[in-house]
Amino acid sequence: MAKLDHLGLQVADRSRSTRWFVETLGLEVEFEIPEAGVTALRDDAELAIFLNETRAPKVEATLYFQVDSVDALYGTLAARGVSFVQPPQVNSWGYGAELLDPDGHVVRLWDASSMKEHEKR
Repeated sequence: MAKLDHLGLQVADRSRSTRWFVETLGLEVEFEIPEAGVTALRDDAELAIFLNETRAPKVEATLYFQVDSVDALYGTLAARGVSFVQPPQVNSWGYGAELLDPDGHVVRLWDASSMKEHEKR
């Protein structure tokens, strides 16, 4: 079986996107290659997201982040003024919240406990 190790995400402003992913989702900067316009971010599971700076990002992506509690994280982020497309609710993909990164990539937050609880309904 293959294991997803990293993925690339096209962004217009690497610094802005780095700040957003670090401050909003708690990802860590793994390394940067400024001359190549690349910043690698890492999550708790060691998956790396390569932010590739490009003048006009054309590829949209949907990222799913498993968190400890989607409701608690939503409350924390909303209190800090982070805008959400949808608060935690039942969606076609399950129970969770949805927001957009600075380039309009869809970021969906979910947790295993809430997902299980809401699939029983």
